Amino acid sequence: MQRIALHTKLKPGKEAEYEQVHAVIPVDLDAALRAAGVQSWRIWRDGQDLFHVVEVEDYQAMRHALRDHPANVAWQATMSELLAVEDDYSGTDTGLTQVWELPGSGGA
Repeated sequence: MQRIALHTKLKPGKEAEYEQVHAVIPVDLDAALRAAGVQSWRIWRDGQDLFHVVEVEDYQAMRHALRDHPANVAWQATMSELLAVEDDYSGTDTGLTQVWELPGSGGA
């Protein structure tokens, strides 16, 4: 399982609309994400900055599977109206580079 961190940015003034759109994810998109190996996808917002943590079997395979999937194409069209830089799923990004992690406790 991979844990991938991502950073995206909203267009100015799109914060409320972004949160409204994410209040309910389309059923077909949910199914497509899960079929592509996504276990969880969390998003935090600080102003216009969005921070994502994706837990997925294989991030590159997920992006390849979703690139032309009708549910994702429709979703990305909606996101392109809200994000400062749209994601067309054509790149080979690997997310943010992890710098440090506090290891779990060794047991007590």
